[in-house]
Amino acid sequence: MTDNAPGTSVPTAPIRWGILATGGIAHAFTKDLRTAGLTVTAVGSRRPESARAFAAAYDIPHAHGSYEELVADPDVDIVYVASPHSHHREHAILALEAGKHVLIEKAVTLDADEAIAIRDIAAGRGLLAMEAMWTRYLPHMVRIRELIADGALGEVRTVIADHTQSLPTDPAHRLNALELGGGALLDLGIYPVSFAWDVLGPMTEIRAVGRLGDTGADTEVAIAAVHTGGALSSIATSSRAAGPNTAHVVGTNARIDIDRVWYEPTSFRVTATDGTVIEEYRGDVDGRGMQFQALAAERLLREGRTDSDLLPFAESIAIMHALDDVRGQLGVTYPKVR
Repeated sequence: MTDNAPGTSVPTAPIRWGILATGGIAHAFTKDLRTAGLTVTAVGSRRPESARAFAAAYDIPHAHGSYEELVADPDVDIVYVASPHSHHREHAILALEAGKHVLIEKAVTLDADEAIAIRDIAAGRGLLAMEAMWTRYLPHMVRIRELIADGALGEVRTVIADHTQSLPTDPAHRLNALELGGGALLDLGIYPVSFAWDVLGPMTEIRAVGRLGDTGADTEVAIAAVHTGGALSSIATSSRAAGPNTAHVVGTNARIDIDRVWYEPTSFRVTATDGTVIEEYRGDVDGRGMQFQALAAERLLREGRTDSDLLPFAESIAIMHALDDVRGQLGVTYPKVR
């Protein structure tokens, strides 16, 4: 790597990924990195045997039995933080303070204050901090933004989206454990919230209602929001029942109907107000599609940049403020475990 500016370096060789944590999302991400031909040099886990098994599964050279060892590895340029939400702040800062760039699994943190702490350290060290909201980087989302920018829909008035699944009800499962940031909102609801924000801009008014489970974590949430310019979004999320998982962008001239599952590689149609189908999009993506965010992060590093153009870290913080507002209306509080 060669110096570009104080605190910033521009890779001239393959960018080397380190994987922090070995849960399901780490497996999905690493599979897609391999699909894209990207370089994974190390994995770290709190349990050495888990790191060794993960490394063997993906032919990764270095398996570390602690996160401290992972971030100290000189063969790692960027760390993918795949631990639970409750530990994103701690682990992202651990990597940043070791001089590593970070791609942090969504939700980026438990709350806005934790995201601000990450931003400040990354900015002070001239390092990339980026939220892994992988849906934003998918090809069908790129095309949707093009259509909206070109005026194909006319004035965009509404976004309607749900992310609803039937997930484990075990109180000890991380999805239901408040101390791990459990609940439908951070695990599922962030997808449609981030999507509505992407299409319509910041939320200026938020109304939320929901249902809490036995552990106090949210199991169903409905959000109605007003965005900059007056457009509206209607969002539903649930961890107890699987819904259609579709999304719609409605404009004065046409609408976009994104098929199930809208937040993964999928298809969509653009339909005029008279019912004429203007465009049908059919994507063809290898793997789950998580490689596109990694490719975007690598492009930023090669250009010597430390912030995403599709999801600036300031926007990730603003979205966390919105989610904090929603939680406040629901009466959900996360105990901070340090």
